[in-house]
Amino acid sequence: MIAAALSAAVLTAAETTGEPNGLALLIPEPYDILWSSVVLAVIAFAFYKFVLPKFQAVLDERTTLIQGGIAKAESAQAEAAIALAAYHQQLQDARTEAARIREDARSEGSQILAEHRAKANKEAARLVETAHKQIEAERQQASVSLRADVGALATQLASKIVGESLEDSARQSRVVDRFLDELEASTTTNAGKGN
Repeated sequence: MIAAALSAAVLTAAETTGEPNGLALLIPEPYDILWSSVVLAVIAFAFYKFVLPKFQAVLDERTTLIQGGIAKAESAQAEAAIALAAYHQQLQDARTEAARIREDARSEGSQILAEHRAKANKEAARLVETAHKQIEAERQQASVSLRADVGALATQLASKIVGESLEDSARQSRVVDRFLDELEASTTTNAGKGN
């Protein structure tokens, strides 16, 4: 109700003062257009003269910084790719070197093992040969000792059986040697038949 009364009052006042109605209300007066244009021209001149160059400088600076950042990023990415390729190459080289070292160690280990086996075989052969020589020397010593003991016992026994003395050393030696030679011959003949 108050709004209707207010509208009526505005219309009554407009009719009495001679102000335009309807569409004429929206069209400004020519002097308002003129002065608004002058103020707009002054503001536009100040904006183009002072503000727009500063905006343009800031925008150019930001564009330069962004382009520089992109260029730096691209160069850093290229360097990273080069470093990655170098890393992969070094890793491959290290793997190749490790494989070569392992292979060298295996061959060196097998060579050392072969050398130790050869030394052990030589040492074993030497020990066997020494043992054979020692056994042969002991056998000959035992044979000589046995011949002397058997000869003495045999002559004593033969002296008792025959009743005469067989003390002649030359005769005693011949009898013992002949007996032992016959014993060796029969032993070798029996050993040959056993094989």
